[in-house]
Parts: sequence; C-alpha cells; structure tokens
Amino acid sequence: MLQQQIKDSIKDAMKAKDAVRLSVLRGLSTDFTNELVAKGKMPTDMLSDEDALLVIKRASKRRKDSIEQYEKGGRPELAEDEKAELTIIETFLPQAMGRDEIKKIAQAKIAELGINDKSQIGTLMGAIMKETGGNADGNDVKAVVNELLN
Repeated sequence: MLQQQIKDSIKDAMKAKDAVRLSVLRGLSTDFTNELVAKGKMPTDMLSDEDALLVIKRASKRRKDSIEQYEKGGRPELAEDEKAELTIIETFLPQAMGRDEIKKIAQAKIAELGINDKSQIGTLMGAIMKETGGNADGNDVKAVVNELLN
C-alpha cells in the first residue's frame, strides 16, 4: 500500500533528521487524511493505491505550478525549495511515459476516432489520457497532439 509506504518513510526521515523530506511526507499524509474525510471515510482508514496516486499527482502538480509562478515572479530561491520537494514526491509516482510511447497511442486513437482537425482535440486528449492510465504528463500529450494535427 502506497499510503503505508509513505507513513513508513516518515519514520525513516525522522531518524535521518531530513527536515525537507519529513515536511513533504507529512504533507502527503495530511492530504491522504483529507481525501479520506472527503470520501466520507474515517481518517484512520487507508486509501487504495489508485486514490493515493491521485493525491500524490495533485501534490506534484501543485509543486510544478508553484515553481512556474516563483520563476515568473523572480524568486528562484523559492522555486528551488519547491523543486526539492517535487523530487521527493516524484519518487512515489510511476515513471511517466515518453513522448514516443504517447505518439504511438495518439496515432492509434486518431485513426480509431477518425479525427483529422483541431476541432476535436478535446475528445482526442481525453481518449489518450484514458488510454495511458494517467501515466503520461498532460503537457506532453498536448504537445504530441498539436504536432500530429498540424
């Protein structure tokens, strides 16, 4: 169970006195509890690995958005902190698909759905994301789709 793995990692981070890792893992643990409560479950219950993965992906996306905003705002030191946290979070995520794999799936979906112009890009993006099972970065999928439909 992913949630239990993170709880165990909290103990390891405490022993190692790794403050950044500890902070990130505690944040994820809190996010898990919030997700359980939102689903009407007890905070002591465990999330399925699928739900836990969604929570971790949201945390990853928040960090990426923060990094982008800090860099736009001229605060590279804050962006570096977020990058360090993102690196820790990404250790719990499955390896993202490469663009070549995404391109093969996209080409198959274009042929299957008969899409030939940009007006149906939303339908195509949704089909590809579903096919990849969430293991592909949305920005990579968008870039591949734009490349294929131009």
